[in-house]
Amino acid sequence: MSELDGKDGGDGTVGGHGPKGGRVTQQAPRPVVAVLATGGTIAMTAAKAEAGATPRLTGEDLVAAVPGLAGSGIDVTVRNIQQAPGASITPTDMFAVAAVARAEIAAGAAGVVVTQGTDTIEETAYFLDLVHDGLAPIVVTGAMRNPSLAGADGPANLLAAVQTAASATARGLGGVVVFGNEIHEGRWVRKTHSVSPHTFASPDVGPVGYLLEGRPRLLRGVSRQTKVHVPATGAGPGHRIALVTMTFDDDGELLRRIDEASFAGVVLAAFGAGHVPAGTVPILADLAARMPVVLTSRTGSGPVLTDTYGFAGSERDLLDHGLINAGFLHPFKARILLYLLTATDTPRAQLAEAFRTAGAVP
Repeated sequence: MSELDGKDGGDGTVGGHGPKGGRVTQQAPRPVVAVLATGGTIAMTAAKAEAGATPRLTGEDLVAAVPGLAGSGIDVTVRNIQQAPGASITPTDMFAVAAVARAEIAAGAAGVVVTQGTDTIEETAYFLDLVHDGLAPIVVTGAMRNPSLAGADGPANLLAAVQTAASATARGLGGVVVFGNEIHEGRWVRKTHSVSPHTFASPDVGPVGYLLEGRPRLLRGVSRQTKVHVPATGAGPGHRIALVTMTFDDDGELLRRIDEASFAGVVLAAFGAGHVPAGTVPILADLAARMPVVLTSRTGSGPVLTDTYGFAGSERDLLDHGLINAGFLHPFKARILLYLLTATDTPRAQLAEAFRTAGAVP
């Protein structure tokens, strides 16, 4: 038996010299990536030519259809969680996905890939980022064109997601979305187009990296400071966060109908940098006295300000009435964060700090 010197040969081997000077190599173990299939367009086909596409393919079907995956040097395991469109995924489903992901990582997976419908990926990726506290990444991907269409993007996205999840470069990224060879943080990613394969973007910060020649390349570091430790049982049935978008000539009637018996909190998607019609301020002040109300912008990018404007209904006015500033955090992301924070009975005083951290651009 020879003693290896532990030096990496650059090709996935570790080498040393035998007793007579001969080179001895030991192949490094192949990384394992667990693919958790939940349905979505990536798994959809039509039963008949005239019928619409529905989730029908298993995770094994998806993996088998990826050119180059078998020769990638990555071992892939598959778990079929469910077959649902993205629009029907629930927090209960995501708690289950997170639990399976933790189990797979504990069993030795270098990372996890979740295949899902794109309708809610921007929310579920952030959900997983908040509840996952390990170094192994959870990579969410899907497709905009189902396998029966010309130019189906699912196989390429799945290959890129697996390559990202297997790479040591991705350790510590948390919950990310890999789509079109771009890597986006769960906290910032948005679905920006209803049908384009290039739909996912991070308007405020851009992608964190790209897949180049099958390997992830990061453009910058990731600051994952916000974690929410939710009991394994989840939030329980009936735990709701209202999301209300301000519109032209809004009189606040929807806000008046929100009560603490039905909702644990409210996310307000306000105009511009955090503005509302003056007549809705008393309604919002009353709500903020009874439950957490988080102030976000409906614009899609840019932050809520703190003290630039001082008119009735301005960001300063609303913050003075007890609303919580979400900073750069998009309304959909703020709703996920508030959902998890209220599910764990986070004290009101700590909510503002959590949003201050989550809504800051690194």
